[in-house]
Amino acid sequence: MCDIRLFRSAKMDYETAKTLWKTPWEDEMILNNAAYHLQQAVEKVLKGALECVGVTVPNTHKITKLISMVKNNGANLTVTDWVDDHSEMLSEWEAETRYNMDFMVEKRKLNRAMDEIDKFFRENGIQKELRRELQDEDRKEKLLSCLPESRRGCNDFELNCYYIMFRRKVDEA
Repeated sequence: MCDIRLFRSAKMDYETAKTLWKTPWEDEMILNNAAYHLQQAVEKVLKGALECVGVTVPNTHKITKLISMVKNNGANLTVTDWVDDHSEMLSEWEAETRYNMDFMVEKRKLNRAMDEIDKFFRENGIQKELRRELQDEDRKEKLLSCLPESRRGCNDFELNCYYIMFRRKVDEA
């Protein structure tokens, strides 16, 4: 069974990007750092979903490759059109924002990415609030029955992540 640490780390990267994005300075390094954390957030969600279906995750930062793997391996994840269409840009942000001192993320692209990655997270339940599907008590109980007794006292965020792992089992129950 995979664990939810990649999803938790992805959420922290997203929150870090959001904090940097809201920084009032007009400094390209702030924007670059926010872009890097957004890329990491998407990468970790994709890798986490792959682990949940038993796929050995390659050592890559290429969002395009990870999306293809998610689609080809039946991972329980919705890849939004924007994330799919901008996967190469996101991949570029991983290295360019850290190692190319002449690289600068455009603020308008970062603004759009913040909104779209927020949608990607909400669509997949990577959020503190209990995802819509689990507000149905019967469905929530089915999910809890998939978990070991020691993990059943988890919070809503953790339940959302476990749903990514066990959705098929819940659907079949």
